Parts: sequence; structure tokens; C-alpha cells
Amino acid sequence: MNIALIIAGGAGNRMGQDIPKQFISIYDKPIIIYTLEGFQNHPMIDVIEVVCIKGWESVLQAYAKQFNITKLKWIVPGGNTGQESIRNGIFSLEDKCDDNDTIIIHDGIRPLIDEAVLSDVIVCCHKNGNGVTSLPYNEQIFVIDSDNSATTSKYIPREQLRRVQTPQAYLFNKLDWAYHKAFEEEIGIYGSSYTNTMMVELGEKLYFAAGSDKNIKLTTKDDLEMFKGYLKTKNDKWLK
Repeated sequence: MNIALIIAGGAGNRMGQDIPKQFISIYDKPIIIYTLEGFQNHPMIDVIEVVCIKGWESVLQAYAKQFNITKLKWIVPGGNTGQESIRNGIFSLEDKCDDNDTIIIHDGIRPLIDEAVLSDVIVCCHKNGNGVTSLPYNEQIFVIDSDNSATTSKYIPREQLRRVQTPQAYLFNKLDWAYHKAFEEEIGIYGSSYTNTMMVELGEKLYFAAGSDKNIKLTTKDDLEMFKGYLKTKNDKWLK
């Protein structure tokens, strides 16, 4: 099976709103539903699990029913951090998955998932054991001087860099092993760590899959305006 694991366990404080950002409605539809529809409508996705912020599980269930998200089978309470939320989702699948099932982890606040991107990350995982959505880095990157943060004398060639996003896909047995080991030994679970960085810290090699610049993460109010712009562009029939 190909199982989508959607992470929607955060409060989204940087958005500055009264409700978790994944439940903010844009054009009469919650952000989390836009995200779920991308997986609902994809033929390679068999089932969906959502890690949901505690206290909002019944709201999510009601929205899923309203918008006909029939592939949603399980809702799991989130943790105190992003890594705890992903761990909760993985551990809850231990009695539901086979070792070689593919788990596709995706941020619930990335609602513009492209069908081709999702297909590529799944195919990459089937071929290599994992797949991580990525893009080239198109800006110049400089390293600040150790003695003066306002100056620089060193840069990193951008050809050596990739920007990594979700979705990310992993075989279940490797993912389950990794989260047990990481939390038992406190490896790659703090700060801004995510599954991909944790895997590298555990000694795993990652394989790049295709990405998309549209695959934005909705963190601030400016991101919401950008999302609205993408939705409007999508509805403009005159664009080729």
C-alpha cells in the first residue's frame, strides 16, 4: 500500500490567528482539505492518516465527511513537536502496515501538492527505498564571517545545494526503525529536525525526487495571500 501520512499537529502561532492555521478557510474550504484533496484524488494513494492537533480531531472528521475525503481512515493526536507528531503517526501504523508499504509524509499546510510531484516521490521510493521532494537552489549562498556577522568572505556554490520539501516517502520498516532509534538515542529529534534530516543523522542515504515551486508552506499571512493567488491563477481559463 501507499499510505499518506499528513502532519497537521501544529498550532501555527506564527500565523497570528485564533485557530490552527490548517483549519483556516480560504474560499469556504479549510486549508487541510485542500491538502487532503491532493491525496484523495491521486490514483497511487490507497489510504490517508492525519496527525491532528489535539482537540480538533472531530472537526477534521466532520470536514472530511463534508468534502468527501473517503481515503481518510485514521486520525492520530499530534505531539508537542513536529518530530513527535510524525512519530505518533508512524507508531500508530505498526499494526496496520506491512514492512514494504510506502509511507508518504506531507505537511498539512502545503496545500498545493502537484500530482506529478507526488507520483515521482512514490516511484523514487519504490526504486530506491526512499524519495525526498527537492528543488535546485537558485540564489547565491554566503557564509557569515565568524568574527563579524555583517561581513562574509566565503560562499557555497549553489550547484552543491538542494532545497528539500515534503512530500517525502519511505518504506515503513525503515521508517519505524528510524523513529524508535532516534527517540531512544535522542538523534535528530530536536529543533527544526524533520524526517529527512533525522535519516541523514542516522547514516541513511536519501534520494532526490522532483519538486515544485508552487509547493509552498503556509506559515505567515503573506503565504496565505500567495496561496490565494495560486488558486485564482488555477481558475483562469485563458492561461495556457
